[in-house]
Amino acid sequence: MVEQPTQSDPQADAAVLEDAAVPEVVSWLRVQDPHGERMAKVFRETFDQIYDGQRTGRYRLDQLFKTEKTHFGTLIEINLQREFKFEDGDLLDFSILGMEIDCKYSHSGQWMIPVEAFEQLLLVAKADDAKTQWSVGVVRATAAHRRVSENRDRKTSLNPDGRAAVQWVFRDHPMQPNALLQLPRELVDHVMGQPSGQKRLNELFRVAQNLRLSNNIIATVAQQKDYMKRVRSNGGSRSALKPEGIIILSGDYNAQRSLAGALGAVIPEPGEVVSVTVVPAESAFEGVPIGDGVWRLARLGEEPTTAAPAVR
Repeated sequence: MVEQPTQSDPQADAAVLEDAAVPEVVSWLRVQDPHGERMAKVFRETFDQIYDGQRTGRYRLDQLFKTEKTHFGTLIEINLQREFKFEDGDLLDFSILGMEIDCKYSHSGQWMIPVEAFEQLLLVAKADDAKTQWSVGVVRATAAHRRVSENRDRKTSLNPDGRAAVQWVFRDHPMQPNALLQLPRELVDHVMGQPSGQKRLNELFRVAQNLRLSNNIIATVAQQKDYMKRVRSNGGSRSALKPEGIIILSGDYNAQRSLAGALGAVIPEPGEVVSVTVVPAESAFEGVPIGDGVWRLARLGEEPTTAAPAVR
């Protein structure tokens, strides 16, 4: 008996293609950004962009206007496209591997899906600046993945099955921390309440020791165009805090990064600084050579009695 060829089912073939599209896009994105560094940069820069800290002194989401919070998703979409050079879609935001894909951002993970994105691929994203985490994933907005209810604009969201179907490019991945969100609110209020940019920076370096402080944090606290000048010696924070035993180490210099590691302090990345208090070490075995002396990190509650050494 001759076996008859089976008839192709167009709907079944389409379903197979749809199922294959999601992991295909996920794999492509991972090739473009194997460790998530590029996406992490986009999220960090977008938070900093919307805060506009140098001009406003803002550093957290609840300080933004409602329209600014809404605009955040648009900025993420724009900045991701700039970073990865996504092609424009004909119907939706992007075209990746020749496939239309809509970019959706939500701080809470409740992505709103418009009618034109039904049955289409979604690039879903969320981020939490306080937790220094972000996530990006891909899912198809099929009827089985969408809620039945819709709002007045006929927008809906993913149902539990849809959220479970998201294939994550990166999930809860780290980004550069916002040091002002790692400090108690009253301490930040105290810093920001100082009467000048220089005094605010000096106080920041006193109270936020052994934390990575980005250039953007420096700009937010100083609120001046020449904010990095306020960090340096010759009248900046390094000079002002030297009598208190405080040194400020820059991640832009390998020697200072190495010194931070040798001291056992947090190591600043490029574009960051870390402030720490040091005291003379009791012996060469307990400290690190700096200048003509040997120094170690001050212990909790230990008051320095000697000015800090000059750091090069």
